[in-house]
Amino acid sequence: MNKYKKLAFNTMIFAVGSFGSKILVLLLTRLYTKHINPADMNTKDLLETTALFLQPIFTFALQEYLIRFGLDKKYDKKAVFTTSACITGIGMAALVLIVPGLRFIPFLNFISGYAMLLVVYTCMSSIRMLFAQFVRSRDMVKLFSLDGILATLTLFVFNMIFIAGLNMGVKGFMLAVILSDFCSSVFLFSVARLGKFFKLRYFSGSLARAMMKFSLPLIPTIVMWTVTSLSDRLFITYMHSTHVKLGKEAAGLYAVANRIPNLISMVSTIFFQAWNMSAITENNSRDRSRFYERVYNAYESILFIASAGLLMLIVPVSSFLTNKSNYAEYGTIYIYTPILIIAVLFMSLNQFLGGIYNATKHSKNSFWTSFVACSVNIVMNFFLIPEWGLQGAALATFLSYYICFWSRVIDARYYVPFKFNAVKSMINTVLLFVMSWMIIKDKTGWQLWLILLFITVTVFNYKSLLSTVRKVLRK
Repeated sequence: MNKYKKLAFNTMIFAVGSFGSKILVLLLTRLYTKHINPADMNTKDLLETTALFLQPIFTFALQEYLIRFGLDKKYDKKAVFTTSACITGIGMAALVLIVPGLRFIPFLNFISGYAMLLVVYTCMSSIRMLFAQFVRSRDMVKLFSLDGILATLTLFVFNMIFIAGLNMGVKGFMLAVILSDFCSSVFLFSVARLGKFFKLRYFSGSLARAMMKFSLPLIPTIVMWTVTSLSDRLFITYMHSTHVKLGKEAAGLYAVANRIPNLISMVSTIFFQAWNMSAITENNSRDRSRFYERVYNAYESILFIASAGLLMLIVPVSSFLTNKSNYAEYGTIYIYTPILIIAVLFMSLNQFLGGIYNATKHSKNSFWTSFVACSVNIVMNFFLIPEWGLQGAALATFLSYYICFWSRVIDARYYVPFKFNAVKSMINTVLLFVMSWMIIKDKTGWQLWLILLFITVTVFNYKSLLSTVRKVLRK
């Protein structure tokens, strides 16, 4: 199977396994908004983000080094899995000792009452990640996708029990995730027969050092992306303003508003899982640059068209994914979503470009570009949130991802040169911002203009998309 067909095949498998499950996760937002008030929704979101912050630190960026070394044919799979499992075990032991003390830090006081659940949540999530990423590194993409479906179904069932049935709120959510990850881990361990890959004699000190050398620059990179997300909520929760409403409830609304752009992130994640494997395995191919150019052009076009389509349908989509029967405040979140959609688009493009650093083992560059994004986000939050509230937070997020994008599109192409149409990218971005402005300002007749602008974006992008698809199909 050639590289194009393999990328298309893997993308299709991940799509089959992920699309239904990710839609189901989005629909859980409707369950949460019915049973959890905005203030508690903020706590739930902060705990989720904190777990994402802790995981790469205490697993030493497991998700990055395991797939990179697992796919590399130079390394024995048993050594890769055993060494990764030992590194993860050491990290989890440190996590158990350190995390309970975090609740005494003033701006992390939301952890109080959830400390032990947060420890178990993070540990169980890390174990599942270890198993799932190793399965993916063995090219068992069908099993990986099947696990995604089963994990989402169990998550839905446990949420129905603990939140809708027992009305346990945030604790119910955390218990649901823990039990879902546990079921997933047992399933993967059994079906993939992971036990035969783990023996202490397979542990390799030299491999562990190579993994650490590769992953250490990526730990702050992943952490900084999480800080970019976490800082928004913390600024909204704790800052004061005489112009706009801030606090826990406002942060809860912002958390829900961030769920809508996940529809774009969903498309990106499905593709990136397949692309990351291709980028690594095809790193030494002769036509690597042409391969990147064709795939990037199609990917960028799909993201811009999908983002314009979501903006056009933002009101009905927001109404469908949230439930305002108990908390009417959720009915306004569509106003805060448009700029976040554009931000997620550029986050997705940053993922693609970050794949170049991983494939070519230039992880330090990933760190510096992420550091720029994180710094911009924190500074912009400080100035924009007191003046513009949730819209200021969304704009700060966009600016951080956008600046990171330009840093990477310039820097990453030194390692894998491929053609990039800067003018086209900027025109697309302007068109999306015009659509966002119409939604936020609620101008008369804006629905008709959104349709016309969506058609414009589609016409502007479909040729490059179609051209790339034709080239791929001819391979």
